[in-house]
Amino acid sequence: MSAARVTGALQGLRVIDLSRVLGGPYCTQALADHGAQVIKLEPPGGDETRGWGPPFVGETASYFVGVNRNKQGICVDLSREEGREVLWQLLDGADVLVENFKPGTLERWGMDYAKLSERYPRLIHCAISGFGPDGALGGLPGYDAAIQAMAGLMSVNGESDGPALRIGLPVVDMVTGLNALSGILLALAEREKSGRGQSLDIALYDCAVSLLHPHLPNYFGNGRTPQRSGNAHPNITPYDSYRTATEPIFLAVGNDRQFAKLVSHLNAPELAEDARFMDNRSRCEHRRELKEILEALLQAHACEPLAAELIRGGVPCGPVQTVDAVARHPHTRHRELIVEIGAYRGTGTPIKLSRTPATYRTPPPALGSDTRTVLDTLGIDATTQQRLFDAGVLKG
Repeated sequence: MSAARVTGALQGLRVIDLSRVLGGPYCTQALADHGAQVIKLEPPGGDETRGWGPPFVGETASYFVGVNRNKQGICVDLSREEGREVLWQLLDGADVLVENFKPGTLERWGMDYAKLSERYPRLIHCAISGFGPDGALGGLPGYDAAIQAMAGLMSVNGESDGPALRIGLPVVDMVTGLNALSGILLALAEREKSGRGQSLDIALYDCAVSLLHPHLPNYFGNGRTPQRSGNAHPNITPYDSYRTATEPIFLAVGNDRQFAKLVSHLNAPELAEDARFMDNRSRCEHRRELKEILEALLQAHACEPLAAELIRGGVPCGPVQTVDAVARHPHTRHRELIVEIGAYRGTGTPIKLSRTPATYRTPPPALGSDTRTVLDTLGIDATTQQRLFDAGVLKG
């Protein structure tokens, strides 16, 4: 893949990545960071997120750049029989196939899992889709924001007196990518025992519904439809953003001991003995009164120094920071969450392994930049390659 030495927990694993947009690429970048060889196939027009800008890095949108490092990029028209023949050859010796085509696409191409497993019994096939292949919504297209709406996430996001809001990041796509990663690793572990691969069905809708904690358990418990509560937690208080003399502070007080430390620091230790606030159940019943009292006390403090004092004193909290401040924060650097490869800058992996850490070897590939190199490794001769390039089956 590059002059850099490939190491990691997944070294030797070969992944064929047919996915586009976010869920699949987010998963396969994690596999690649931990040593897997990931070969990303794109159609002649490329992954559509290459154009999801501004901003752009050169000709490529930052959106694409954010989830496609450490991959080899080839450009193959899979709608053509000759293109699918190249895919068959790539799958010979591959461990994992990741795709997010509309359900039924591989079947139309004669590449359904039954045929794949017959030819490659150890292959793990991960299909990512909006709603799965069947059921009331089966086979329908799904994008993150629409599924946030349909799966109830928007209904609990926003101020109590305001409209339902999209969560400000593609949380459904990203958790789908993480569930795909988990499923692939589970299937790899099982393959060690059985010697056989299997097919994974990962749906954005399922992943979105799985995020409805504690709202779905609360609904099961009391039968009431959860409502929006702004920054406030529905089950815990004080667990909200609060005004200070400067910018807001977020207090995440999860138990009585932390509450006692908070009010003691604010020179109001008697609040911990007040019957209205002695335990979380009581505090939730009197959350409005408590917020008014706390904000009156907090007006004597600037957010940044107060947050530093409280968290070091055992009270979980933090200033409400902007993205640029997070990128500059010394702890972000200390945790190796900023990756730099030449001109490339990206987000580091949160998965820290002691013996086999992630490595960052190559920036995201230009469209089709590795097509000839990968086809050479397949043993496809130069004449055949040129014929496929001339016919538009390949691009590079």
